[in-house]
Amino acid sequence: MDHLDSAGHARMVDVSGKDVTRRSATAEGFVSVSATVVAALRDGTVPKGDVFAVARAAGIAAAKRTPDLLPLAHVIGVHGASVDLDLGDAGVRVTATVTAVDRTGVEMEAYTAVCVAALAIVDMVKGIDRTVAITDVRLLAKSGGRTGSWHAATID
Repeated sequence: MDHLDSAGHARMVDVSGKDVTRRSATAEGFVSVSATVVAALRDGTVPKGDVFAVARAAGIAAAKRTPDLLPLAHVIGVHGASVDLDLGDAGVRVTATVTAVDRTGVEMEAYTAVCVAALAIVDMVKGIDRTVAITDVRLLAKSGGRTGSWHAATID
């Protein structure tokens, strides 16, 4: 399966011949923020409101809208999406898991959920900290389909 046609033009791969299987993917990223933002997140005093609720909702919505953003992504039925946010001393770890029963994987949906949830955090705190940054977005695991399960090596 190639994303280029015989003339070298981008095309959407035809997955209609693939088996329908349960598929899952987990991605993560990090939103680096100042100590002032960490304190505001812990205290619930961010002026724009509940940062974590907005970020979770944004990430889940984004997973379902991935084909609208990525022109070669397939429209699939996202059957489950979760966005977990872990506040630490240097920022927020964003982890998203997406599941579907379909003919193609959900890695891009998991990536999209992480990136949009992280962007929502940036939007909510940028008035407090203009140095906020999104870093270390990566795939942690995937399962299902022809290639089966895969897990990233642990990064210390």
